[in-house]
Amino acid sequence: MALCSAARFHTLLKAIDMPLAEPDVRREIHSRVIDMRAFARRDGLYDVEAHLVDRKPFDFKRLSSPVPLPAGEPVHDLWVRMTVDENYVVRALVASSDATPWGALCREAESTLSVLVGETIARGWSKKVKELLRGSASCTHLMEVLLPMATTAFQGILAMHPERLRDADSAAVAGLVDSCYAYGRERPVVQRLWPQHYRKPD
Repeated sequence: MALCSAARFHTLLKAIDMPLAEPDVRREIHSRVIDMRAFARRDGLYDVEAHLVDRKPFDFKRLSSPVPLPAGEPVHDLWVRMTVDENYVVRALVASSDATPWGALCREAESTLSVLVGETIARGWSKKVKELLRGSASCTHLMEVLLPMATTAFQGILAMHPERLRDADSAAVAGLVDSCYAYGRERPVVQRLWPQHYRKPD
């Protein structure tokens, strides 16, 4: 899979004229790059994949080793693949921890994600993930990427089924209403697209 490396990502960022105010004098102390993609499979299922990489721009002293991690080497390099059906039911979850602070011990957490198999990506997904995987039940970083993976799944699958957005009573529309500022039920987007869900502002 062709993914953007951290170095390439930062090169691209430097080439972009960032639309933010000029920052104060500063130095970079941490980099986290997360890449997420959704795929339609031949068998009718969907794969959502996440790749998380943490790096330090300086030699990093770790509790797990007397030898500092060289600048630019990944502190974390983690992969997650979540397979779902068109109804957003999780069919499989696999992970790979290619770089971790505690080696084999951290890799034991990969199998803990299986508790989410059979769950449905819907409202309450974040709460469910945190209930089942928070704290010592799993790896914090694997758990963290599962939260936005739900949005990636939703956007990917919905693009393959645009008819769901034309049915104001569909589960897809119900999931969108009040899901963000623009889709607030008191705003003009909802009034125009799904008037059944529109509510006049107080």
